[in-house]
Amino acid sequence: MRYIDKILQPGETVLYAGKLHWIIYIPAMIMMLLAVGSLAGLAAATTQPTAISWMFVAGALTLAGGVTLASAWFKRWTTEIDVTDRRVVYKRGFIKRHTVEMNMDKVASVDVDQSIFGRLLNFGDITIHGTGENIIERLHNIGAPLDFRNHVTAR
Repeated sequence: MRYIDKILQPGETVLYAGKLHWIIYIPAMIMMLLAVGSLAGLAAATTQPTAISWMFVAGALTLAGGVTLASAWFKRWTTEIDVTDRRVVYKRGFIKRHTVEMNMDKVASVDVDQSIFGRLLNFGDITIHGTGENIIERLHNIGAPLDFRNHVTAR
């Protein structure tokens, strides 16, 4: 069961459910590609010590890539970013949980920062400013950040 479903108030509805973009898997993909490349080095090895070195490199990169992939998947799975008709809710973590909520009437503005790469792949960083000094923490690598902003600001 999602966190937002547990904390909804009577009559409150979820308008938008955002999530982290798949871009967080890129470091794991790069490590896996390097592991495949090191297997090419293994195939080209002419001596046994060289072959053992390439096997070690391939194994280490595969292990590091697997751990990085699992970590990114877990981060994406345990992060929720929701907009309801009353508030914005951000939750991350599984056992150690971190949540931030802001009532919609306290939202002053929503900033979206996207690089060129982010615009091409539709991800970016979001900062929600509240009235006064309140700032919900900066949310990184959010998929479809303009849709998220539109759901927060359209009241």
